Amino acid sequence: MSKQPTQMQWVSHAETGSNVSTLLTTVAGRIHAGLDGRAPSLVLVFVTEHFSEVYPHLPKMLGEHFPGAVVVGCSAGGIIGGGQEIENRPGLSITAAVLPGVVVHPFHTDTQNLPDEDASPDVWRQWLGMPGLTDGHFIVLADPFSARVEPFLNGLDYAFPASAKIGGLASGGRKAGDNALFINRTAHTSGLVCVALSGNIRLDTIVAQGCRAIGQPMVVTRCHQNVLMEVDHESPLVCLNRLFQAAPEYDRQLMRTALFLGIAVDTVVESGDAPPHLIRNLIGADYNAGTITVGALLREGQVVQFYLRDRETSQEDLDLMLSQYASENRLPDASGALLFSCLGRGQFLYGVPNYDSSCFLGKLGGRALGGFFCNGEIGPVGAGTFIHGYTSAFGIFRPATP
Repeated sequence: MSKQPTQMQWVSHAETGSNVSTLLTTVAGRIHAGLDGRAPSLVLVFVTEHFSEVYPHLPKMLGEHFPGAVVVGCSAGGIIGGGQEIENRPGLSITAAVLPGVVVHPFHTDTQNLPDEDASPDVWRQWLGMPGLTDGHFIVLADPFSARVEPFLNGLDYAFPASAKIGGLASGGRKAGDNALFINRTAHTSGLVCVALSGNIRLDTIVAQGCRAIGQPMVVTRCHQNVLMEVDHESPLVCLNRLFQAAPEYDRQLMRTALFLGIAVDTVVESGDAPPHLIRNLIGADYNAGTITVGALLREGQVVQFYLRDRETSQEDLDLMLSQYASENRLPDASGALLFSCLGRGQFLYGVPNYDSSCFLGKLGGRALGGFFCNGEIGPVGAGTFIHGYTSAFGIFRPATP
């Protein structure tokens, strides 16, 4: 039986090879075959740095294969398509979607002239070129060297508080100007590209930070910007030393190499559950002053806790979050998904290929899954949207009205 013309449909495929034109022809052919001849509304492309010389020409080449679609994408240190993760090899990934009843609005910004932080949501919507949009969901792809990503995400959350946002920072480049962002027929080397999806579409998100808490939650009682000076009225290094002395040897080893600070992002949670924590790097310590420098701005009164990360913890966290989603949601309606995974995951973390993709498909079934390995992952924790590290952020798409 042929598919109904009103049905949402996603398909994804990735290939590795040395000739980008051949790769594009092969992958585009698989995409068109997977869509049964239906023209896609949205095409997302991710290409490895091995083809950097072709970046300026790739949008036009894509337009020849997908003439009626909105095309966005970026350069990547590794790609994901059709559930396959291609790392440390040249490759191209395309994920395409037929989205009936959905308005697709792409835009590019250099992020240098954002509205004031206290500007109204209407001002932000006008600046984004979407003055009449009050709902919708967003895919964000940004250059890590040039884009003011956090202020942009703050504004997006402010203007569209009920909308889901997912994405990643382009990778593969080693300095400003090396990365590429694609939008329709144009390639950019700075800023960010974003796609707003409104209408009959829902975006569910899963952000697997892959950490486990140690010790007890603590309250920040003194800090200055990103320097943690006191927790519960004592030095954080004193607290950390106490944890170290009581920890088993395995955790002691992790505390030397994989220690992080979790910052509670919501003060009020349902059913007495612990608030979700945003995991941030520990940048350094001043042993004379007894302070720790954190990769985030701090404020007094915040609840924080130390966290550890390792392969086993990442596996358990991902398994738990995917299992919870599968048990709570209507999976038959979900037809496609995107995965934005850290360059530090994949084979580097797990020792085997395709781990996150295989886990996702094993828990949620054989849905189209595409994406790339990022220099930072974008996704929600609590009520806000943040840039993460060492994370896998999934966006799962389905009709708002089944």
